[in-house]
Amino acid sequence: MIEGTSVRLRALRAEDAAHHLRWRNDPEVVHWATAGDPCFGPVTQEALALAFETMLRLPPRESAVLTIEDLADGTVIGMADYRDLDPFAGVVTVGVTVGSRDHWGRGYGSEALRLLVGHLFGAFGLHRIELDTWSGNERAVRAFTRAGFREEGRRRETVRVAGRRYDTVLFAMLREEWPDAPDAPVAPVAPV
Repeated sequence: MIEGTSVRLRALRAEDAAHHLRWRNDPEVVHWATAGDPCFGPVTQEALALAFETMLRLPPRESAVLTIEDLADGTVIGMADYRDLDPFAGVVTVGVTVGSRDHWGRGYGSEALRLLVGHLFGAFGLHRIELDTWSGNERAVRAFTRAGFREEGRRRETVRVAGRRYDTVLFAMLREEWPDAPDAPVAPVAPV
């Protein structure tokens, strides 16, 4: 388990499937998480069960889906994942989804992302962590930027939502840009 001040990241369990089924059939979650990508949802219980079997068996040296819990009461509120881990290049792609709408806009996703980044830079010694979102998800764009990710580019008009085109926004953080690195320089405090 990886604990912060508000959330915990833990290994995925079979009983988490019920939460995933609920989130992936919630139109608002699907909209913001994936711009309505039908590969994410809606999904049947049977289709999710097949996918879940695979997720539960992912080799953590390559990829993993983690569960985000609210530390206050242990409520399952979302998921975080990493995939396409390339140990030779030192690169991985990550994602965070807070599926519980009651926990939106309260910093849970940002903290989960910081914990995941810290784990990956620390445990795997990676050089670069990547993620993306669609340009209509301004909340995610702000959260990624606040977490220390830099926008590196856009794939123009690759996402269609309600008949309108949006860009895929590509972000990355290099190890030396990680603000929570154990060896990160501490900003001087101005005298009072």
